[in-house]
Amino acid sequence: MSEDARRAIEAVWRIEAAKLIAGLARLVRDVGLAEELAQDALVAALETWPRTGVPDNPGAWLMATAKNRALDQLRRFKMLEQKHVELAAEMDLAHEISSRDRSEAVDAALDDEIGDDLLRLVFTACHPVLSPEARVALTLKLVGGLTTAEIARAYLAPEPTIAQRLVRAKRTLSEARVPFEVPCGAELEERLVSVLEVIYLIFNEGFAATAGEEWTRPALCEEALRLGRVLVGLLPEEREVHGLVALMEIQASRLHARVGPNGEPVLLMDQDRAKWDPLLIRRGLAALARAESLGGMLGPYTLQAAIASCHARARVASETDWARIAALYDALSQVMPSPVVELNRAVAVGMAFGPEAGLEIVNRLYGEPSLKGYHLLLSVRADLFAKLGRVEEARTEWARAAGLTENAREKSLLLARAAARIG
Repeated sequence: MSEDARRAIEAVWRIEAAKLIAGLARLVRDVGLAEELAQDALVAALETWPRTGVPDNPGAWLMATAKNRALDQLRRFKMLEQKHVELAAEMDLAHEISSRDRSEAVDAALDDEIGDDLLRLVFTACHPVLSPEARVALTLKLVGGLTTAEIARAYLAPEPTIAQRLVRAKRTLSEARVPFEVPCGAELEERLVSVLEVIYLIFNEGFAATAGEEWTRPALCEEALRLGRVLVGLLPEEREVHGLVALMEIQASRLHARVGPNGEPVLLMDQDRAKWDPLLIRRGLAALARAESLGGMLGPYTLQAAIASCHARARVASETDWARIAALYDALSQVMPSPVVELNRAVAVGMAFGPEAGLEIVNRLYGEPSLKGYHLLLSVRADLFAKLGRVEEARTEWARAAGLTENAREKSLLLARAAARIG
């Protein structure tokens, strides 16, 4: 197979995989089996397309191939009629219609409800019966179309570890008989929290890598943004979906400015703002405006996007409206109280009202059990000590923070600050 053909098939797969798995999962009611059938269709494409060329509608070709294999398998297990009845009932079809008519209706539904199927797949992959790590891996695999090797590289994990995580996740969904459906009413709101959390976990690992040699992993940010944009198209009236996309767009606009020429971290206040991506900022501000226009109380992602917008609107660091940021963190702490939010509020308060005010908040957090071993608590404390002229205390805290982070670039930055001349 030529390199061009291989790249073309890979590109088609990345675009079509999620829709293919989603449509098949509604037919077979098992995401693991749906993925296997989709992979079978990919193998068929790898065997056929180099000889015949990529078809005009590659997605339809893959779906037809996978659907035929699914129907063959259902017949083999004497499940076809049962599945047709289940799907027909789901679509409010009359029970007395013939098997042939029912089969045609199912085929039509598989072709016509791509958006609904994709939404079902997202909610299934992010089901709370799975651990957060499993949700992230399964979402990247089924919805993002990433290979197991790509997920392993992104998270610096051995490929067999990720493979086992995926196997266990699919087995858990099957054993728990998790329905392939979009939840309704109050359950939708509860389950949407899990979906948004997964997407933001993916983004954050790209924006500030927790371990490894690199400070950022832009590919993960791009994947999270793509998933977020897909979700906006599927749930256009959900404020927090727009809020999350706004937050990620604005944060992603700074990615290139966060890394120096040798890969070293560049902190927010030291960044060259000319390197911030204006298109992503415009997209983020538009998504924030859409979120704010939907009415009701602002949720945590929309509030965080509003905070990010304060930075995006400041042409230089000195123009940042820190008082507004502090007020927004006050609001965020009401809807999403957590020690990490309080630590971020301390930074904003310190910038707006002086380091002593910020340090007072940080000191209250010092004994918080959930922040034990959290290097950013020590790093923030060091910054505030330095601004107050308490140089040796600042050096001690930076050195301690360096000993706690698992990211090599961040460790180097913290050690450099501990060794630097202050004042």
